[in-house]
Amino acid sequence: MTVKTLAPKKKIALVAHDHRKDDLVNWALRNRDAFVGHELLATGTTGRLIEENLNLPVRRLLSGPLGGDQQIGALIAQGEIDVLIFFWDPMEAQPHDPDVKALLRIGIVWNIPMACDVATADFLISSPFMQGTYEAALTDYDAYKNRVL
Repeated sequence: MTVKTLAPKKKIALVAHDHRKDDLVNWALRNRDAFVGHELLATGTTGRLIEENLNLPVRRLLSGPLGGDQQIGALIAQGEIDVLIFFWDPMEAQPHDPDVKALLRIGIVWNIPMACDVATADFLISSPFMQGTYEAALTDYDAYKNRVL
């Protein structure tokens, strides 16, 4: 079985839809100390809000509807993101819903820890694996990549 080793310093992607940005910022503020020592990435406005409120550096990508969700997905596929915290809005259709679904799908394909709500994010951020090394099992996609159509 193939594994990906997540180092103690995690690359954490933070994403939130407009009506969930306050939830993410408030959650991140309560957990600020847990982010110290990790690398933070975020889409557009979410990144600015996290950076301003936590006073921590954030690598900011495009806004979600402008391609930020796809940038995060590409980084996951390249092994450049270890954890995804994505507070999406289940009550409102998004103009980029296909991108949202694709982002969640690619996170599952590459078996990265993901949280889409405060409770799951609390469990994830408080896990001893967040501060230590973790061996994430990866599905072997060689047969899929080498298939003949």
